[in-house]
Amino acid sequence: VQLQASGGGLVQAGGSLRLSCAASGRTFSTYPMGWFRQAPGKEREFVAVINWSGGTTYYAESVKGRFTISRDNAKNTAYLRMNSLKPEDTAVYYCATPRSVYFPPTEYDYWGQGTQVTVSS
Repeated sequence: VQLQASGGGLVQAGGSLRLSCAASGRTFSTYPMGWFRQAPGKEREFVAVINWSGGTTYYAESVKGRFTISRDNAKNTAYLRMNSLKPEDTAVYYCATPRSVYFPPTEYDYWGQGTQVTVSS
């Protein structure tokens, strides 16, 4: 399984970005997809997860109401729309997917390479 994250960049506080995660190597539509982030000097943290159909999502409290996870199974791609960005959202963002189909995942086995998001104040 290969995951390729993209879409990061530099944005001012209050701005928006959309991250993409292109997947290959297995049937994309069967598995959950998640987003995580890691800020400098901090541990990696969960951001959001979406089930196989896109009908169920969960978010970290810190991003709820501002971020939206979605997926397009026809394009084998997951997305993270980030609105009202804050400087504390600055981090490397990773997409990930588990080996299992169960939802929500208890662990993630495959990771993308990460994409940098920097929010200036």
